Amino acid sequence: MAGSSPAARRSRQWSSPDRRSISSLLTENRNSPLSHQDALAAAQAEHDRVREAAIRVYHDYELQEERRRLLEQEQRILEQQKLEEERIRAEERLRAEEERLRALRAKTIPKLPPEPPTPAPAPTPTTKANGSTAVPEPTKPASEPVKPDATSNSKAALFGPQQPALTNGFNGHANGSSGVKTALPSPSQGFGQAQSPKGSLPGISSLLSQPTTPTVAPTNGLSTSTPAKPVVIPDVDRYVEIHQNLKKLRASLQQQSKASPVLKRRMGDMRRELRKNMGQLVGEKGGNRKQNAAIQALLDESLNGSVPSQLIDPSDFITDKREPVEGALHNEPQLPSLFIYLLNHFAKAVINQFVNECGAQPKTADPIGVLVAMIFSKDIYLWRGKTLIDILMAKLRVVCPVLFGYYGSEKTEQGRARLGWKKGPTGWIPEQQHNDRMKGLGAGYAAISLRNFANSKFTNPWPPSKYWTAMARIANTPPADISDTQCIVLRSMIESSEERFIHFYGNAAIAALRKALVEFSNKAAEKTPGVLGLQVLAQILKRDIGLEL
Repeated sequence: MAGSSPAARRSRQWSSPDRRSISSLLTENRNSPLSHQDALAAAQAEHDRVREAAIRVYHDYELQEERRRLLEQEQRILEQQKLEEERIRAEERLRAEEERLRALRAKTIPKLPPEPPTPAPAPTPTTKANGSTAVPEPTKPASEPVKPDATSNSKAALFGPQQPALTNGFNGHANGSSGVKTALPSPSQGFGQAQSPKGSLPGISSLLSQPTTPTVAPTNGLSTSTPAKPVVIPDVDRYVEIHQNLKKLRASLQQQSKASPVLKRRMGDMRRELRKNMGQLVGEKGGNRKQNAAIQALLDESLNGSVPSQLIDPSDFITDKREPVEGALHNEPQLPSLFIYLLNHFAKAVINQFVNECGAQPKTADPIGVLVAMIFSKDIYLWRGKTLIDILMAKLRVVCPVLFGYYGSEKTEQGRARLGWKKGPTGWIPEQQHNDRMKGLGAGYAAISLRNFANSKFTNPWPPSKYWTAMARIANTPPADISDTQCIVLRSMIESSEERFIHFYGNAAIAALRKALVEFSNKAAEKTPGVLGLQVLAQILKRDIGLEL
């Protein structure tokens, strides 16, 4: 109301919720003591109500704050417990590695007794390199350098006769040729007479001590160095043929599926289930039983004939010639083509897992390697008593040729093709993507080949000697041909796998690691990031496990 006083407006705005009627306010006894007492009592009750509500809200707030504080304290305690558990586990691992290192250092190899002195032979004329003759003197000054042949003779007398040449046509050198003698390791290298694990190649400890370029003595007496020649390794080119045969098999199954709707539907379902289970592999112990059983069930279904498919000769997908073996589950000359087709897709899924997941996290390759070793070693999946892992190796040969002794220049089209650099629709993939692929494939190869079958009734389908051979092929590349791709693959093969490698080969493995991480990186013509990465890994091994290379 326009004529109302400000006091009246304030009284209406801030009046008590327990308002009285106007008639009660206008009574005669409105200013009596009793009326004032009633008003005071009502105000006191309202005050108590508001105060109690405020105290209740305050208590609720205190309870919430106390609960939040307790939760935060509990979270801090849990985090501290995790940190302490990780610290304890790290100390336990370090303690175990130190004990293993001390055990390795404690191992000694007895030296041969000295040979009985032989009478000095009569001086005979010898032919020098330029064709002239000279009579050797009985003694030589201390300052005169020792000839290379004298050094090799002294090493041969110390370490015994030379080891036989390898039967795989490799001769311990990525670019070697037949007829070159195998040099034994020097005492400082520590190879000694270490025993190779079961299934290793003869004379495997000499693989990493080959000279970079073999020397051939011509008939004119002059020493010349043979130029580098392309590698010719048995079975490697056969892998390319197997890869082509697998493509033909895929086309054949597509033709068969057109005539058989049951095969077409089930073949697609099998392929999708296999990929799904491969993508669900985890690193926890015992966490892949369901996936392993599902993959084996698919292979069993394709093998027992419940899904009809044409028979095919498995010899088109292996590198060796096989005859029937007594006691083998499959000695017949043919197997269902759907079974080979599923093994092919299993190998493809393995390669994809290595490429997509193991580049950033090399440890994730271990459960995949366990599954590969299990599938290709089971008796029911063998043909004439031997594994069919050549199907997987054919694919690995195409995507990562450096594991099989190939090298080339990353600056040329042909060199990139020889190194396994993938080419997309718009050209070569970026360098970082290529490096990630090579990291995953190197870690995956180590996870497959460094599997311990000592307590297994099955035969290792890809024994540790294959790992040694792959490392030797890379480490013996000529200095001018060393590429970042080789260094990246070599580092990923060693990183997170050095303990298993040392477990298999002992002191010989330590000498091999020195050859791969120190000598190989030092002899590189260019100090590229890949070469420096090998040197960094050597320092990491020294820091983490006390391995001095």
